[in-house]
Amino acid sequence: RNRPEGKVLETVGVFEAPKQHGKYETGQLFLHSVFGYRGIVLFPWQARLYDRDVASPVTEKGENVAGHGSKEVKGKTHTYYQVLIDARDCPHISQRSQTEAVTFLANHDDSRALYAIPGLDYVSHEDILPYSSTDQVPIQHELFERFLMYDQTKVPPFVARDTLCAWQEKNHPWLELSDVHRETTENIRVTVIPFYMGMREAQNSHVYWWRYCIRLENLDSEVVQLRERHWRIFSLSGTLETVRGRGVVGREPVLSKEQPAFQYSSHVSLQASSGHMWGTFRFERPDGSHFDVRIPPFSLESNKDEKTPPSGLHW
Repeated sequence: RNRPEGKVLETVGVFEAPKQHGKYETGQLFLHSVFGYRGIVLFPWQARLYDRDVASPVTEKGENVAGHGSKEVKGKTHTYYQVLIDARDCPHISQRSQTEAVTFLANHDDSRALYAIPGLDYVSHEDILPYSSTDQVPIQHELFERFLMYDQTKVPPFVARDTLCAWQEKNHPWLELSDVHRETTENIRVTVIPFYMGMREAQNSHVYWWRYCIRLENLDSEVVQLRERHWRIFSLSGTLETVRGRGVVGREPVLSKEQPAFQYSSHVSLQASSGHMWGTFRFERPDGSHFDVRIPPFSLESNKDEKTPPSGLHW
């Protein structure tokens, strides 16, 4: 749609039938069904999806849980994938999705610096449009050849190197995706994935860090624009913080039928090992009216059995 004049599309591969059951293997090439970038699967995560749009109307004891606007939400297992994004596609999706969404803490305990790995993403099973390619290096990413190698006897023909397995095992604490929260208000669906990043000591106290990835999707044809965010952050230490601001990550994205989704990441720190976050996004319609979209409440939990801080990019 936005192709410059005189440019032609290139064939990158042959589409395969999406899997309705089972999961994709390491080395599977795909197009992202929402953001359109080329990518390759590194490994899967089994997450618990808490979808407030399909909240259970009845508890296991048969008691009706309706009332006071609360919902009982039972998690169901859902497959997500750790993937690499083709660097050639990053400039084309940067206005719709951050391509440096995976961040980690510095290795030194006395540093609060955050580092980012460009082109590393989490993708849900239904967002994957699988394809095959005869190109031995079909994805351009600085980690592609470090993590994967071509083996024509395999399907898919890209297999994990020992470095990928070692990296996955060593950096599991800050890569792990465990819970996904989803809720829809007035045809705007908000999906939140929190990640625990680790603990740091600062001024004789412990500071716990999390990152959270948020995806906003417009399920309607009406154009809307995000104008404000309103967060409530509760810490186990007993504090309740309110945060208001314009837009998100310095932007006020427009969600339209042509560009229905926007994805970003941010961070939060608490002086307690756990807490909760919830809130609203305020959207504006073309006629100037506003409406609030609920952000599903999600917990911030630390890894109680964590013995060492996340090790960043050590191999």
